[in-house]
Amino acid sequence: MRQRKAKDLENKLDAYGEILVREPSPKAWADAFAPGVEGDLYVEIGCGKGKFAVKKAADNPEDRFVAIEGQGTVMLRALAKAEEAGLPGNLRFTLAFVNGMEALFEESSLAGVYLNFSDPWPKARHEKRRLTYWERLLDYAWAVRNGGFIEIKTDNDSLFEFTIEQIEEKCRETLEIIELTRDLHGSEYESRFTMTEYEEKFSGKGKNINYVKVTVNKNKGE
Repeated sequence: MRQRKAKDLENKLDAYGEILVREPSPKAWADAFAPGVEGDLYVEIGCGKGKFAVKKAADNPEDRFVAIEGQGTVMLRALAKAEEAGLPGNLRFTLAFVNGMEALFEESSLAGVYLNFSDPWPKARHEKRRLTYWERLLDYAWAVRNGGFIEIKTDNDSLFEFTIEQIEEKCRETLEIIELTRDLHGSEYESRFTMTEYEEKFSGKGKNINYVKVTVNKNKGE
């Protein structure tokens, strides 16, 4: 759902200049974080209001996290949440729609990518817009190092089945499923402990959360 643009949005975003990377590029991340924070680099694509990214950063202070969101009004809420948490050193945000990872990151520079509750784009003619379309999955994998991962959560059962088909039929030479469940919060997977706002709300109402984690192996097809 399109968000109503906040009044004076640009100036409000500029107030978070320390943690908002306005001009993301493959070289931007080397100096984006607080001094001494040099751990693995993880990315959440579509961070929403920021709950997931903030908790990941808080739980893993030695690692670096980039939270990407395309809607400025939503980003503003995420930035406020991060500031309230008081942990900007290893968490950075960028306002962007991801249309190609090479514009944002270097090849094999990421340890992992998170996709949480992405827009399902339910109409068949829009399948290429889905963030789990096979070409997009392979694009994320290009930026993830060998042995790294892509984690996907969704409450949309149809999108999840589509995603599994894309992985198994189109990406099997690069991606391997290592965790899979259609009921994350009834499982033993560690990912159930870090929730988005949306996930917390709907899992609390009994809605099943679909989850899959794949590992990247760029030499698998050789």
